[in-house]
Amino acid sequence: MRSGKMRCCSIETRNKIILQKIVGFCQRIKTNLERFNFDYHSFETYYLFQDACCMCVVQIGELVSQLSDDVKRDAPSIPWRAIKDTRNFYVHAYGSIDLPSVWETLVNDIPLPATACEELLSNT
Repeated sequence: MRSGKMRCCSIETRNKIILQKIVGFCQRIKTNLERFNFDYHSFETYYLFQDACCMCVVQIGELVSQLSDDVKRDAPSIPWRAIKDTRNFYVHAYGSIDLPSVWETLVNDIPLPATACEELLSNT
């Protein structure tokens, strides 16, 4: 398997690519939520909905770990560590995740990094 880490370009370019990918995964979550009309019962019922959203959260957490410390310092309001920790929990304890907590993350927490990353991108 190939590593997903980028080694091809300047740190500024790499950060920009990572931020764009984070925004993209946040948008995928939003699209999934919209597709199911932000209905928790649907989320609770359809494992494909759960899996799609959880995988996006995992990807976001992985990408956050690849951002430079400078970018993280530029957006201190984002709980970067919590995002990475959430990724680790989803990956290592997937069989025991609490669906209501995941739902809260999707609905209430994901918009913050999406907006912050968009702002960071507009400043580059």
